[in-house]
Amino acid sequence: MNQQSEQAATVFIVDDDPAIRFAMQALMDSVNLRHEIYGSGDEFLEQVTEERPGCLVLDIRMPGLGGLELQEELLKRGNSLPVIFITGHGDVPMAVEAMQKGAVDFIQKPFRDQDLLDRIREALKTDRERREEQQHHAEVEERIARLTNREREVFDLVVTGKPNKVIAYELGVSQRTVEIHRARVMEKMQARSLADLVKMHIHQE
Repeated sequence: MNQQSEQAATVFIVDDDPAIRFAMQALMDSVNLRHEIYGSGDEFLEQVTEERPGCLVLDIRMPGLGGLELQEELLKRGNSLPVIFITGHGDVPMAVEAMQKGAVDFIQKPFRDQDLLDRIREALKTDRERREEQQHHAEVEERIARLTNREREVFDLVVTGKPNKVIAYELGVSQRTVEIHRARVMEKMQARSLADLVKMHIHQE
């Protein structure tokens, strides 16, 4: 596990309305969700300088840096934190646009606390799964990097389903040599089966 994935997930809340911020803090405290609350998009960007685990609950209309602008700025920075927009009745077209740009959900005011909590938990799950997928991808890349050139050739051919004797013919080596390299590939890639190898090959494409 890398250091980032070991961090506790945080619900980041950005809203310019003090009453909403107060209510949000009380709601997060009531269910023991770790949270940080900001009064503007600019304040959030100043304080949250790295991609941390969690999700972002964001008011779509704010003075200064609005919700959509903040979302676009995060995308420019490569920050893929799941975003839930809080919208007024007239903001639905904006919310749809936001979802087309990667937001995971939006919720209309007034909303039930439980509805918001359900969306937050789903967003946290999405973020956790994405990070686990990224970590797995990085681990597979590291394993592939440890293969020799010949092992990489065998790896690329094995995952096509070709039998050892065909691979041996194509590489101009003995079938026994292929068997040895294949066993090393399985060990280095930490694969239990051919299906495992195929999945790893797909991951790194």
